[in-house]
Amino acid sequence: MNEALLRELTPSVLAVLVRRGADFAAAEDAVQEALVEAVRVWPSESPRDPKGWLVTVAWRKFLDAARSDAARRRRESPPEEPPAAPNTDDTLQLYFLCAHPSLTPSSAVALTLRAVGGLTTRQIAQAYLVPEATMAQRISRAKRTVSGVRFDRPGDVATVLRVLYLVFNEGYSGELDLAAEAIRLTRVLRRAVDHPEVAGLLALMLLHHARRAARTGPGGSLVPLADQDRQRWDTGLIAEGVEILQAALARDRLGEFQAQAAIAALHADAPTAGETDWVQIVEWYDELCRLTPSPVVRLNRAVAVGEADGARAGLAALSDVDATVPRFTAVEAHLRERDGDLVAAARLYAEAARKAPNLAERDHLTRQAARLNAQR
Repeated sequence: MNEALLRELTPSVLAVLVRRGADFAAAEDAVQEALVEAVRVWPSESPRDPKGWLVTVAWRKFLDAARSDAARRRRESPPEEPPAAPNTDDTLQLYFLCAHPSLTPSSAVALTLRAVGGLTTRQIAQAYLVPEATMAQRISRAKRTVSGVRFDRPGDVATVLRVLYLVFNEGYSGELDLAAEAIRLTRVLRRAVDHPEVAGLLALMLLHHARRAARTGPGGSLVPLADQDRQRWDTGLIAEGVEILQAALARDRLGEFQAQAAIAALHADAPTAGETDWVQIVEWYDELCRLTPSPVVRLNRAVAVGEADGARAGLAALSDVDATVPRFTAVEAHLRERDGDLVAAARLYAEAARKAPNLAERDHLTRQAARLNAQR
């Protein structure tokens, strides 16, 4: 059974049913039933046209469900054999639908993984470490929300990219690698739409993912970028990411994901942490601030300024950032340490540890505080 093929075909099959007038929620249910049928039948009887087979079975499942509801039966077309599946790929419309502004970010991510990614509710629930019933309710609510949305309206690529980046940043948990899944989905999107920011996001994901193996040490301890073993970075992913980024930048339509990818590429290009081109990284952060005046971007820029121009300059840049921004205290601790104020740095590291969003980061910051306290 080719599970990868089923997942690849899922969005286009769902799009066909919706194009034919099926309600999104009912169409998604029918496609899931067709996938179950494929798992049962295909090992012994592989179809010559997998997509056509799935469309036919899913459409019949939809009609069967429609006929069982008297109210819906009056609105549905007679149960005749549908036309052949078109060659057009409506996957892009599904991305737009799943990233509808009426959905919360968590619901948009869950619906994207289910409808576009072809993942089961159980897989998504395990990835988010929530009960399957909870995730099923979340997905059901999301499907009901978008069921009345017309399928022929243009969508917002920027919203779709933000949802995919949310998926990527969930990383890995359980049996499902969400970072890898986000890369796969972004590759599909890039084939469907010619937009430099789609390429920029894909490049950014590849460049970050290339460092994954070096990010943690024994026992899952966090390894900062400067301390990572660069021999463990995936040079193939780096080369692909840089190539995609260069092609996107050549189109001279700069966007925030391209700028972020350029920063990641500069980190990837440095043979050692000491050889990082921080001056150019600051310049890219300046571009990024012009594109999106995010406090998180300004926080990261302060770190880069501290590396390029010294800790005092970094602290001056940090003074313009809202102190409530996540990881602000950890950044201040780092800059205070570089400036030689070890007492303040140790106190700030301990404070940042108490605010840490996860155990690995908390343990890392606690060790930093202990290290400085031991030097006093």
